[in-house]
Amino acid sequence: MKKAILTGHSRGLGAAIAEQLLARDISVLAISRAGNATLAGRLTEQAMDLSDTTALSAWLAGGALREFFADASTAIVINNAGLLQPVGPLPMQSPEAIAKAVALNVAAPLMVSAAFAADCPTNCDRRLLNVSSGAGSTAYAGWSVYCATKAALDHHARSVVLDATPSLRICSLAPGVIDTDMQGEIRATTIEQFPLRERFDAFKRDGVLQAPADCARRLVDYLLGDAFGREPVADLRAVGTNAA
Repeated sequence: MKKAILTGHSRGLGAAIAEQLLARDISVLAISRAGNATLAGRLTEQAMDLSDTTALSAWLAGGALREFFADASTAIVINNAGLLQPVGPLPMQSPEAIAKAVALNVAAPLMVSAAFAADCPTNCDRRLLNVSSGAGSTAYAGWSVYCATKAALDHHARSVVLDATPSLRICSLAPGVIDTDMQGEIRATTIEQFPLRERFDAFKRDGVLQAPADCARRLVDYLLGDAFGREPVADLRAVGTNAA
C-alpha cells in the first residue's frame, strides 16, 4: 500500500498533487491551515498552521506519522507548503514576516522530514520530496528571504544524502513556473519590491506558465519513478519522469 503525507494541499500545486496521488490509489494525509472542500472525503485532512512550530512539534511527538505509515509498502512525504513573503529589499522586510517565512519554508519541512525518518518503518520504500524553486540556486533582488529558504531545502537534501539513512530517498525539486496564486502575488508586487516583476508579467501574458495539473502529473511521475533520489537537488524540467 502506498501512502503519502502532503503539506499545503488547499490550492495551487498542492491541490493538484493531491489529485494526482488520489488518482493513483495512494492514501493521502494532507496538512494545511485551510482545508480543501473539493477533496474533502477523499483524503484525511489535518488542520494546522505549519508556521506554528510549537503546534507542529506537539503533533509530530504524538506519533501521527508512525500510525499513518504503519502498514505502508511505500511511504511518501511531500513538503509543498511555502510562503513567498516578505518581498522587497531588506529595509522593507518586517522581522515578524521573516520569522513566519523561515518557520513555514524551512523549520516545518525539516521537522516533518526528521519525524518521517525516525518514525516511518525502515522496511518500506521511503521517499521524501521537498518542493523547492529555481530561487534556491539563483538570487533575485527582493526575494532574499524566499531565496534563502529554498536554498536551505536544497542544501538540507544534499546533507541528508550523505547520512545514507537506510531505505530513504530524498530530493529537493524545483517544479518550474506554474500558474498559481503565488504567480498572481508576484505580479501584484511593485517594481520597488521586485525589480524583475515585468519578467513575470510576461510569463503570464505569453502563456509560459505551466498548468498546476500538468506540473503535478510530471512531479508525481518523477516521485514514483526509479530515478527519484539519484540527485539530491533537481529541476523537474530537466529530469525523466518514467514512473516505477
